Amino acid sequence: MTDMSERFMVVPVDAGDARPGEDRADGDSVFLDAGAGEDERRGSVPILLQYSREPNRFGDGNPRESSLFLNNTDDEKGNLYDGKNMALFEEEMDSNPMVSSLLNKLANYTNLTQGVREHEEADEDEGAKKKTVKSPQMGTFIGVYLPCLQNILGVILFLRMTWIVGTAGILESFIIVSMCCSCTMLTAISMSAIATNGVVPAGGSYYMISRSLGPEFGGAVGLCFYLGTTFAGAMYILGTIEILLTYILPSAAIFKTEDKELQAEAMLNNMRVYGTCCLTLMSLVVFVGVKYVNKLALVFLACVVLSILAIYAGVIKTIFEPPVFPVCLLGNRTLQNHDFDKCLKTDIINNVTVTTKLWSLFCKGPELNASCNEYFTLNNVTEIPGIPGLTSGVISENMWSSYGPAGMLVEKPIEAETASDTSQDIYMPYVVNDITTFFTLLVGIYFPSVTGIMAGSNRSGDLRDAQRSIPIGTILAIVTTTIIYLSCVVLFGACIEGVVLRDKFGDSVKGNLVIGTLSWPSPWVIVIGSFFSCCGAGLQSLTGAPRLLQAIARDGIVPFLEVFGHGKANGEPTWALLLTGLICESGILIASLDAVAPILSMFFLMCYLFVNLACALQTLLRTPNWRPRFKYYHWALSFLGMSLCLALMFISSWYYALVAMLIAGCIYKYIEYRGAEKEWGDGIRGLSLNAARYALIRLEEAPPHTKNWRPQLLVLLNLDTELSVKHPRLLSFTTQLKAGKGLTIVGSVLEGTYLTKETEAKTAEQNIKSAMTAEKTKGFCHVVASSNLRDGISHLIQSAGLGGMKHNSVLMAWPASWKQSNDPQSWKSFIETIRETTAANQALLVAKNIDTFPQKERLTEGTIDVWWIVHDGGLLMLLPFLLRQHKVWRKCKMRIFTVAQMDDNSIQMKKDLQMFLYHLRLNAEVEVVEMHESDISAFTYEKTLVMEQRSQMLKQMQLSRTEREREAQLIHDRNTASHSALNDKADATPERVHMTWTKEKYFTERNRNREAIANMAVRDLFNMKPKQSNVRCMHTAVKLNEVVVCKSQDAHLVLLNMPGPPKNREGDENYMEFLEVMMEGLNRVLLVRGGGQEVITIYS
Repeated sequence: MTDMSERFMVVPVDAGDARPGEDRADGDSVFLDAGAGEDERRGSVPILLQYSREPNRFGDGNPRESSLFLNNTDDEKGNLYDGKNMALFEEEMDSNPMVSSLLNKLANYTNLTQGVREHEEADEDEGAKKKTVKSPQMGTFIGVYLPCLQNILGVILFLRMTWIVGTAGILESFIIVSMCCSCTMLTAISMSAIATNGVVPAGGSYYMISRSLGPEFGGAVGLCFYLGTTFAGAMYILGTIEILLTYILPSAAIFKTEDKELQAEAMLNNMRVYGTCCLTLMSLVVFVGVKYVNKLALVFLACVVLSILAIYAGVIKTIFEPPVFPVCLLGNRTLQNHDFDKCLKTDIINNVTVTTKLWSLFCKGPELNASCNEYFTLNNVTEIPGIPGLTSGVISENMWSSYGPAGMLVEKPIEAETASDTSQDIYMPYVVNDITTFFTLLVGIYFPSVTGIMAGSNRSGDLRDAQRSIPIGTILAIVTTTIIYLSCVVLFGACIEGVVLRDKFGDSVKGNLVIGTLSWPSPWVIVIGSFFSCCGAGLQSLTGAPRLLQAIARDGIVPFLEVFGHGKANGEPTWALLLTGLICESGILIASLDAVAPILSMFFLMCYLFVNLACALQTLLRTPNWRPRFKYYHWALSFLGMSLCLALMFISSWYYALVAMLIAGCIYKYIEYRGAEKEWGDGIRGLSLNAARYALIRLEEAPPHTKNWRPQLLVLLNLDTELSVKHPRLLSFTTQLKAGKGLTIVGSVLEGTYLTKETEAKTAEQNIKSAMTAEKTKGFCHVVASSNLRDGISHLIQSAGLGGMKHNSVLMAWPASWKQSNDPQSWKSFIETIRETTAANQALLVAKNIDTFPQKERLTEGTIDVWWIVHDGGLLMLLPFLLRQHKVWRKCKMRIFTVAQMDDNSIQMKKDLQMFLYHLRLNAEVEVVEMHESDISAFTYEKTLVMEQRSQMLKQMQLSRTEREREAQLIHDRNTASHSALNDKADATPERVHMTWTKEKYFTERNRNREAIANMAVRDLFNMKPKQSNVRCMHTAVKLNEVVVCKSQDAHLVLLNMPGPPKNREGDENYMEFLEVMMEGLNRVLLVRGGGQEVITIYS
């Protein structure tokens, strides 16, 4: 038994014996020990390794082997594998790295931080060193929850929530909030599933949608999301200006008017002017220093949180001490409390009854006997508390809706006298509806207040663990905001008087923000908080939207947007910011918050719809890569969310929904038509594969009916020495024949094995695809490597296509140089192709002079002539019809010629053919050509004789060539045998060999035999007579050619029946000659051979 204590021993050997690493004669190698000292390596005595089993000094108990080859000094390869354990795989290391190397790279992977921060360093110079990006450290609360909270809670809550509750009532408001929040919750569940299905780089929602649904949907929805974010910026800016001019600084208005009818228009003009100035200022801030916006985000968030807390504190305070905000009513009508301080018609001062400011608003003078408005005279003024408090029971009055047209008076449901003349009411200081209100309008206005759920996913690059933080943070934020919104609906309805709730701008409470009247300790907390909140939201929209556009532009899927991918040296999207500013300005010019809100609702709803679609699609398709860490999703929830989004779009505004869908559809088709091809492993591709599989299985169940038959082409292309397409017009003709319909497979054959021709095959495939693109041929490319051309074509004919999507016709070019070719295989493979297509019941189309066929130029006049000699299933008549569908051949007329024999009634044949074409619904001129029986001419006889002599001569040349090759092989074999005999008997004495033939005698005799054979062959050639069958075939070809040339020499295209090859293969070359004679003198010819089935029918 071998002792286990063996180890490596270092023994010196002679320097002359071997060099380090050199193979010796006995097959042993001498290796240099990598562990040896430097002096030993440089010394003259190489070192030989001997194997020993003794445990090494390093203590792992495993024998170690060191060698010059295994311990490579090449760092790159040394990192890929270690020692001889992986030597089997070392040739594949470049393409297939070791698992340890892969894991090491993954461990060092970090997401680049994204979003609203300036790049650490300009990246203009490629060689510039960049600062190390710090590892993302934000958790769920800071990175997802708070940004979502800040984006969801915003301008609509502060400026429109009370009005929505007052107009729709508590019940319907509850329904609106529930629908919108359910929509975002379902979307968040779908988004969480997508976000946790792998690493989501910077790009957020756009990245998720585009990589899940493909570039077309991704680009369309990405641009919709961009437009939504941009219009959101416009809405926030309009909200900021509304707060400024209505509640903070009304005196700052530029356009002022005393006329009540023009006040609304003046306000809109003020919004446009101030909004434009605010947009310009914010754009400059974003352009100059985005990092300041990012730093101020916490301040804006604090404003939102403090405002919410102030509202809840105010609600609690109303239980004990409601705030004093009296509302003045005239009868049951609410008055604007701007121009009077006392809610009285008259007042007693120093025991004297005097009129008040309110009197002067309704009467023509301050006198007690002045003529006054009829309604003012009939009804008394009363003062009620605007904020009765939580325990006042006002909730029952606010339970139901109060919709109405624009200009409708805001009235309290109490009894009052009615006036006969109401024409002057519009000039009186009443609170009125500024717009027509209805349920669906309020849905569109409210929905933007629940958007912002993507804020967490947009920061995915900044999160410590995005796959955990995004679902938890987003869903918690939605739950929190839903509770806030639903509680606000109930609390507003329970605390605030109904007429005050319906007073959109707080005119009845001295121009205070209605929600501010409820807050504690002061209305200014809400006013200032909402002002800064709107400012911050506007800045963030103007920061995020350009980056989203830049991401879309840099993806390269929308060519005309590529300019917006560029920016400043530090990567800031300058051009994208400019476009965002212009689009935002269009929203500001609308000037009404209520008109802008439904627009951005559409774009956000469309984005959410496609997030749900992406999740549902991936779940139903069961894509192998679909493995989300977030498990609480289901395709039914995603489908419900998608349906809810679609319903909300049409509920909010059906015409805006149609416009948004039209925009998305146009972008989709544009990307599909002009966009860059991207393979992102998207779900739409998976859906296409499933649909294709299902369709293929259905197609294979039964053969196609004659009515559905169309040429499914296998186009056989020849390649030149540079692997380029030799006849690109064959592809042009394919396009004209197919018009993009049906199946087209473009195939080619390379001679050789696939292992040796792999690179050439891929190059050829790329060249063919480029040619197909240039000729607008839609189809598939298939290049095969085969030992010979004939077998390769046979493989294509047999195996191209899949299931029911197989070709039924083969298109190829006529081998024009078959006579000049020294290699008979060129025309032999052509004839074998004809035989194989016939055996496979496939049609065959052979184009002669294909390089003269029209490419893109339209043929203005002329004819397509069909020579219908034998019935081939109707393919000859179907092809011209298909060609004339294309613009190149559209103006050509179709003519059909048929041949009548002596015993045929040509007049009746013409009538029958015309009737047949009528039933086929084909427009064509018909002509019957009579071919009279005639004797075989001397010309035909001579032509047949020359053909057979040439064929015989070629056979003899082929035989002599074969004989020479056999002779050379024989000499080679003899030399090899004699060499082996000499080696075997190297030590033996060579025996004497007596040769009967000398070398000279052998060559003399061989030449004499050859001359005798050659003389005999020449005599045979001159004495031979042609075969009768060949003479008859040649006669047919010559006579038919005469008739066709006479009638169709000027035709743009001639279609001829292609006769089949002879059953006896010895006549193959003669067959080629017959075809050549038949087509002689014609420019463009298409030989057609049917597939053995009917392809055209007279029945519907």
